[in-house]
Amino acid sequence: MRCLVFALALLGATAVAARAQDAVPDLKGVWSGKGKSIVFGNNPHHPGSQTPADQPRVRDIEATYTIEGQEGRLVWGHSSSKAADTKEPLAWAISRDNKTIIGADADGYYRITLISRDRMEKCYTHNGLGPSRSVVAACHLMDRVKR
Repeated sequence: MRCLVFALALLGATAVAARAQDAVPDLKGVWSGKGKSIVFGNNPHHPGSQTPADQPRVRDIEATYTIEGQEGRLVWGHSSSKAADTKEPLAWAISRDNKTIIGADADGYYRITLISRDRMEKCYTHNGLGPSRSVVAACHLMDRVKR
């Protein structure tokens, strides 16, 4: 009888743990981080007179992402940087592993890895097809802003 009770308790604990692992992470709130970007040309977040034909620049960037809504694995909000408060719209999708996120904004793409509930590594790229004609790549850590 003890073995049966123990087995049922173990089975219940395993089911609860499995369900917790399947829970989609809640990303709503404000995320902020600093890092470096490689930039050909210029854009509002990387101002200057450089053109895409000039030598690339390594620039510091301080970015903020405000996640305004989430429905299941779909996330939306806007981004800004210390250099430009553009409030550019963004859309992200969380994969089934609950750690990998892909997304886009008006001129670029995101690949994000959730490290913990309040930390992510955000990689961003955009090619020279957007209005600024600039080319950008960056990866850096973002932390959820505690309020």
